[in-house]
Amino acid sequence: MTLVNDAVPAARSTGRKFRAFTAQHLEELTARAGLSPDERLATRAVATVLPFRTNAYVLDELIDWSAAPDDPIYRLVFPQPDMLPAADVAHLSDLLRREAPRAEIEAAAHAVRMRLNPHPAGQLELNVPNFGDGRVPGMQHKYDETVLYFPKQGQTCHAYCTYCFRWAQFVGEPDLKMAGSDVEQLVAYLVAHPRVTSVLFTGGDAMIMGEPVLRRYVEPLLALDQIESVRIGTKSLAYWPQKFVTDPDADAMLRLFEEVVAAGKNLAFMAHFTHPRELEPLMVAEACRRIRDTGAVIRTQAPLIRSINDSAAAWEEMWRTQTRMGLVPYYMFVERDTGPRDYFAVPLARAHEIFRDAYANVSGLARTVRGPSMSATPGKVCVDGVTEINGERAFVLHLIQARDASLVGRPFFARYDPAAIWLDDLRPAFTDRFPF
Repeated sequence: MTLVNDAVPAARSTGRKFRAFTAQHLEELTARAGLSPDERLATRAVATVLPFRTNAYVLDELIDWSAAPDDPIYRLVFPQPDMLPAADVAHLSDLLRREAPRAEIEAAAHAVRMRLNPHPAGQLELNVPNFGDGRVPGMQHKYDETVLYFPKQGQTCHAYCTYCFRWAQFVGEPDLKMAGSDVEQLVAYLVAHPRVTSVLFTGGDAMIMGEPVLRRYVEPLLALDQIESVRIGTKSLAYWPQKFVTDPDADAMLRLFEEVVAAGKNLAFMAHFTHPRELEPLMVAEACRRIRDTGAVIRTQAPLIRSINDSAAAWEEMWRTQTRMGLVPYYMFVERDTGPRDYFAVPLARAHEIFRDAYANVSGLARTVRGPSMSATPGKVCVDGVTEINGERAFVLHLIQARDASLVGRPFFARYDPAAIWLDDLRPAFTDRFPF
């Protein structure tokens, strides 16, 4: 038997320079997947609206090209023609076919984007705080104890997921983007809000940044006694594990992680793994080992996505593999109400069945996971199950986290609706209103 650590030298030797592939490469790549000319054109049309970016590691190590375009990793990163309404795809395809002026194509794409709810759950209206002379760029403060920060230099990713609820960050429209770079303002805000104990760097992906840039954001937090945890939301372990193994600043990045832990802070990696195959490469195991050796904790999360991971077997395999690797299963999310969510969404009733069936087959060590959870306007709403009371079927739900902290943990009921895919589709059961 070969142990992971026995393979470390081989894993480290497989490093390569990062190479990105964008929409200009779609014709070549979709031809490799066996798409017809019309299908390739439709894919390019969708990519005028929603972002496309991948890299050589995803293409060479994760996608099974013999199964494309039905391969789940292919579907995870490549736009699908039916992600958007057929009429919109037809119009955009026609513009591309006749090589319309770029401005005309962009205007048509913008019109489609504005119908896709680019900032769900009140992200801009309710979550961006006012401080000093006005609103704080690049910050969200929805829950008392946690601040989200969007570093300006971290607002891209090693590859984009087709389901991504942050797609508006990547489409080149400044009015839709959240980004900040004023570290002094961030620190001042935290000091003025002593109930904040956790800062989550998100995006985009904070791990797209080099160590010197990330250090500028992280280091000032280490002197704040109120800060108990620093969190990093990242897909890098799945899409570019070389970041922590063979990249030029990999060792320096790990030293920064050690400094965070040495300062008495919990460094939490909020790692996104969407499919079991993302955990298979040796490079991933080595990256996780190196991060964990700094004292950081890697917690795993992902949304439930139709046609990519909508089976109990996929989640069971992910959670069991993650537990073996020393990772902590954390969240199964419900696909958010933005972008092509109607294409990827799984009904809540089915989502709970998948969660329950996977949860039943893992040990207690993996039952740290919570879900299925909706990050909705009032907070993180968890679907606990379906019950019957006085002959009426109902969803049982509770708030894991809430904009109004007094609602955390309070159970409530919604009428059973097998077609519901989001909180807004539900109606109160046994009362005339929800607690929020």
